[in-house]
Amino acid sequence: MANKEAIEISRRRFAIAGLSTGAALLAPGALFTEVVQPLTGNARSTAAPGANTSFRPLKQIDAGLLKVGYAEDGPADGPAVILLQGWPYDIYSYVDVAPLLAAKGYRVIVPFLRGYGSTRFLPNETSRNGQPYVVALDIVNLMDALKIQKAILAGFDWGGRTADIIAILWPQRCKALVSVSGYLISSPAANRKPLPPKAELQWWYQYYFATERGRAGYDQYRRDFAKLIWQIASPKWNFDDATFDRTAASFDNPDHVAIVIHNYRFRIGLAEGEPQYDRFEKQLAQLPNIAVPTITLEGDANGAPHPVDPAAYRQKFTGKYANRIVGGGVGHNLPQEAPQAFAQAVIDVDAY
Repeated sequence: MANKEAIEISRRRFAIAGLSTGAALLAPGALFTEVVQPLTGNARSTAAPGANTSFRPLKQIDAGLLKVGYAEDGPADGPAVILLQGWPYDIYSYVDVAPLLAAKGYRVIVPFLRGYGSTRFLPNETSRNGQPYVVALDIVNLMDALKIQKAILAGFDWGGRTADIIAILWPQRCKALVSVSGYLISSPAANRKPLPPKAELQWWYQYYFATERGRAGYDQYRRDFAKLIWQIASPKWNFDDATFDRTAASFDNPDHVAIVIHNYRFRIGLAEGEPQYDRFEKQLAQLPNIAVPTITLEGDANGAPHPVDPAAYRQKFTGKYANRIVGGGVGHNLPQEAPQAFAQAVIDVDAY
């Protein structure tokens, strides 16, 4: 299979977790994969998933079209790290990662994306647009509002795609990248191409969302829906009700359903974006390379659609690069399931 086709087929999401001891740097085109195992014993207890249940008091700031809700930790003058959530998750994916990075001197920003938590639209008449470019633009506007010129961007799922887009379109704002899904850029045109039936089955919810019944069903059962996705995407993660409920509150955002439905419909060409962003979408549809230093992550128990072979996207990263595959039964929500591994990847890529 050609590289571009492999990227198109694996265009959505996947995850990984564990602890890294530092990865080798290879020339562009070479593939280095480090296989690591999760921490055990006393060392693991210092960063065990669920060690924290809350952030410092959340903040709000006007940024572009949004009043963004976000968590912040660490020294105000530290090097900035922005941690980006996925769907159906929220900032609590990073509740254990943020203090680990803050303890190392980083200024950590964890924003609610549009449609989640306390983030709200400023002009109420603003289109409830969920196209991926706009989500990335929101983060650049947030960086401007917070006077952050450059940051390490790290994310998974929607957050990984958002970080990838910023690394491509605003490379001067991205010091380095951690992407828990490799290269997630695609286009509605590419996504119209049918996949083999087994691959299509994994995207059942995307096709459900393409119908009005799907919109109504997600609106009515958004918590049940999210819990089912968590269970499928992370089959070995034994999260408790309290962990799920902390995140599920974010789905009560009045714009949540509209943003989620538009995002998935846009990505398969069933909904239009806003015309002022068309030129950027065309640029992204060319699948540009990412030149900033990058660590990509993969988990060994990821139940979400993901590329089995990281070689499928290796050529898209032309800067210093490493891929880390982590054992131990970690699923799609890597930062929450294996916070030490995720934090270590951020620390290591900062040194590239």
